Amino acid sequence: MNKSFLAVCAASALSLASLIACAPPQKDNSDGETSSGVKVSEATSAADFGGMDALVAAAKKEGELNVIALPPDWANYGAIIKAFSDKYGIKVNSAQPDAASQDEINAANQQKGKSTAPDGFDLGQSVALANTSMFAPYQVATWDDIPAAYKDANGTWVNDYGGYMSIGYDSSKVPPLLGVNDLLKPEYQGKVALNGDPTQAGAAFSGVLMVALSHGGSVDDIAPGVEFFRKLKQAGNFLPVDPTPATVESGQTPVVIDWNYLNATETKKLPSWQVVVPPDHAVAGFYYQAINKDAPHPAAARLWQEFLYSDEGQNLYAVGGVRPVRADQMATAGTLDKAVAASLPVIDGPVTVPSPEQTEKATKYLTDNWAKAIG
Repeated sequence: MNKSFLAVCAASALSLASLIACAPPQKDNSDGETSSGVKVSEATSAADFGGMDALVAAAKKEGELNVIALPPDWANYGAIIKAFSDKYGIKVNSAQPDAASQDEINAANQQKGKSTAPDGFDLGQSVALANTSMFAPYQVATWDDIPAAYKDANGTWVNDYGGYMSIGYDSSKVPPLLGVNDLLKPEYQGKVALNGDPTQAGAAFSGVLMVALSHGGSVDDIAPGVEFFRKLKQAGNFLPVDPTPATVESGQTPVVIDWNYLNATETKKLPSWQVVVPPDHAVAGFYYQAINKDAPHPAAARLWQEFLYSDEGQNLYAVGGVRPVRADQMATAGTLDKAVAASLPVIDGPVTVPSPEQTEKATKYLTDNWAKAIG
């Protein structure tokens, strides 16, 4: 669950270890040309293939798609992967499902030129914006439905889904959680886990930001959040374990700071699991979708993007409790599943979404200070 919505109103702040050994050589798909004479690896829309049918045919010819860091319980990716594979008859190879955003980039670099390299990425903001040179620009068929604030103008990256930062806890093991400061109480000793390293994972970054806001910090000052975790570690309450569904259900991580949709998933399996989104310090964030410019299956990578941003793909995201980036446009058009839409969380009050510049500044502070605080 280490992966580093909202249509945020204008007033809100806008926002591996590799498997290299003995890997087979890369399939030479990227040098192929589309019917329009454009290299597959340089196609920027389905039109470059001669239309959607031609893109589907090219992807089926490749026959495989490599994804990475997509846990089945994260944003409904298990069902999304199955639906894509069933629809197009393309085998999906899902590697390192519990990896962090930075692990995705590391894998792409380490496996460059091999058929096992990731075809695409699903990244937290800070990691995505630091690695745009690795992405291939592409505009999906529903491009015009995606608000300008949630995409690069050239299609280098596009936001796909988002949610709120939350605290999940097992009410059978710890007292009711009324606020962030409760986490410092003796009753929470050795029980509080953060989803990942905030210098590498988007969920952890947003968790530290949420705590910073609750302690007088701001989107421009994440230091109070780092200081809180220093105190949490000093009190013996910080649990240096990356939470997963297994650690939650076994009781190893009774308190987890993570995205609301991931914590909400656990309530279906563990009735005593409760989820709190601090109403006065709500932090929201979108993840970034991008195509690896060195994708070993470049047509399948582009078809995957088309599927994710189609009505079918966006509704499948919503089933996972996240807010798909096209939610508002689909609601207006009547294509957003109404029952699913009604179940999406709504927060009354200010919502903070850091801008790329604010994220870059905060990430630098975390890089310089996080390890010292919890070491």
